[in-house]
Amino acid sequence: MTLNLSKRSILKMTAWGALAASAALVGCGKKEAAPEAASAASEPASAASAAAAGPLKIAFAYVGPVGDAGWTFAHDQGRLAVEKEFGDKVKTSFVEKVPEGPEAERVIRDLVAQGNTLVFGTTFGYMEPMLKVAADHPNVKFEHGTGYKTAANMRTYDSRTYEGAYMAGVIAGSMTKTNTLGVVGSIPIPEVIRNINSFTLGAQSVNPKIKTKVVWVNAWFDPPKETEGAQSLLNQGADVLFQNTDSSAVLQTAEKAGKYAFGWDSDMSKFGPKAHLGSAIINWGPYYIKATKDALEGTWQTGGVWWGVKEGAIDLIGVPEIVPADIRAKVDTIKGGLKDGSFVIWKGPVVDQDGKEVLAKDAVADDKFLGGIKFYVKGVEGKVPAGN
Repeated sequence: MTLNLSKRSILKMTAWGALAASAALVGCGKKEAAPEAASAASEPASAASAAAAGPLKIAFAYVGPVGDAGWTFAHDQGRLAVEKEFGDKVKTSFVEKVPEGPEAERVIRDLVAQGNTLVFGTTFGYMEPMLKVAADHPNVKFEHGTGYKTAANMRTYDSRTYEGAYMAGVIAGSMTKTNTLGVVGSIPIPEVIRNINSFTLGAQSVNPKIKTKVVWVNAWFDPPKETEGAQSLLNQGADVLFQNTDSSAVLQTAEKAGKYAFGWDSDMSKFGPKAHLGSAIINWGPYYIKATKDALEGTWQTGGVWWGVKEGAIDLIGVPEIVPADIRAKVDTIKGGLKDGSFVIWKGPVVDQDGKEVLAKDAVADDKFLGGIKFYVKGVEGKVPAGN
């Protein structure tokens, strides 16, 4: 069973629940007391009791609209996979378009107040708000997507999106005629910088002449800005575009211009069938099913999870016949190597754009290195925005 609530309706329901004593019995709308005035254990215990009496209540906070493509759409497909897997053992709900920051904290508190005992926050900017709420609700389990801070009742999960970016780069490097690639970046955090670099490394593996231009839109989902950024890159000579943003605007812009681009996070081929060189997709279903199973069976524990091609979380799909057969075969080989561990993307020597060696010859980057990338590799033009 699914419940889709807007932020406004959630707040209204919560306010109504504060006036209705019976709301606690039906598990929705109970307004929690301020942390300084309430026992940290009393409300979560009530939520846990409600969960024991019925299906596990699971809530998802989304940064963008579900729509029909992109980051949030991919997460919602994972939620649907949970419903399919567990049936009436679970009851899921979601709130879309929740901004990162203070409003995220308010929404997450409301989701807990409604009796949800497993809460997923699906964007980096929810990390601090979720930590605050988790501290006040020790009997609720929190899952934070793409973050790095944990608590006893909050763990992190992520997908190795850089693997999809690298495979897309291999194709881009073989299809460009100008040797200039363009990337529309969202927010300059290590995750996104890592993807830009991986895309470039993949392209350079088949075409050493590659240079990559980057335009930052400083938003995860902003189709007008994404369109403007994509057009700017085309104007600068890029003929293959990549993105780390959530809408299909970049692909659509390439389609109109007669150039090439990739889908991101989900299959976007229908938005630009002539421009589409493949979609680097995320399948959140396997992890969401695992997390739900952990909660249902009482085996959930904190920590961090980072899944990729090996676990079925990352793939590059929809590569068209216009891509040379040897390149398609190369991508398949890379995919197989990522799956069985025989291929490593970040293996030295790797140098930054100033020529400084950041990874020695034959050295393999560990997750700590990958999680802290704040530099551009050789071939990426411009500077990483200050403060990142």
